[in-house]
Amino acid sequence: MKFLHAMIRVKDSDKSLDFYTKLLDMNLVRTVKLDDCLLYFLSDSDGQTQIELTANFENPENGYENGNAFGHFAFGVDSMAEFGKKLHSMGYEYTCEPFFMEEVNSIIAFIQDPDGNEIEIIQD
Repeated sequence: MKFLHAMIRVKDSDKSLDFYTKLLDMNLVRTVKLDDCLLYFLSDSDGQTQIELTANFENPENGYENGNAFGHFAFGVDSMAEFGKKLHSMGYEYTCEPFFMEEVNSIIAFIQDPDGNEIEIIQD
């Protein structure tokens, strides 16, 4: 068995596509139009991990609510300093500033996508 993708609903597909493709360097690999939504499949650089962004044609007025079961996505970066520059240049901020986590011997930080989904950034 093979894990294929995780799906999240987005209110503004343009903002979400910019966030995931420009900030997190994911590649748009496929778009599918269904009767009630558009599906955007994004892949990492080696094509092994995908996120499906679902943009329903009818959205709740205030967007979608995150439940308490979903935690976060995690992305690896080579340099937290370089990522921070890119993050700020695009007008985003950390929700948790980078810090060294001794238990995993890594520098980690947290941000949120345009819909409030939490993203963990880990310096590889």
